Amino acid sequence: MRGSPKKRGKEEKPLEVLKVSMKPEKLEQFRVMLTQKINDLLEDAGKTVSEMTSGGKENFPDPNDRASLESDRNFELRIRDRERKLITKLQEAIRRISDGTFGICDTCGGPISEKRLLEDPLPHNVSTVRPNRKNLKS
Repeated sequence: MRGSPKKRGKEEKPLEVLKVSMKPEKLEQFRVMLTQKINDLLEDAGKTVSEMTSGGKENFPDPNDRASLESDRNFELRIRDRERKLITKLQEAIRRISDGTFGICDTCGGPISEKRLLEDPLPHNVSTVRPNRKNLKS
């Protein structure tokens, strides 16, 4: 045998190594950007609630019009549910900024480039960090 086998998988790195990150100004820029996205999503959700609670549009005698309205409502609610899940992910990214682990891969401990984080500030593990080669060529 050639010595001991190498371990594969996630190796624990010291916390000091993981907190190698970017400048505080950049982190604050990301925090402001993420907070603004959350506020925008919450504002849209509030508009949806107020539109759905106003009873003026619900009196459609034609069954096709009622079906269309219900379909539109269901579609809107699905969108808001996806946005609710996105808000949770954005809040998690803000928590990682506070923890000092924003921009660091959870799996390998390597840095995630600022360019990549500007495009999508949510990735935090290797499977979502690897960029799609087609998108980089353009």
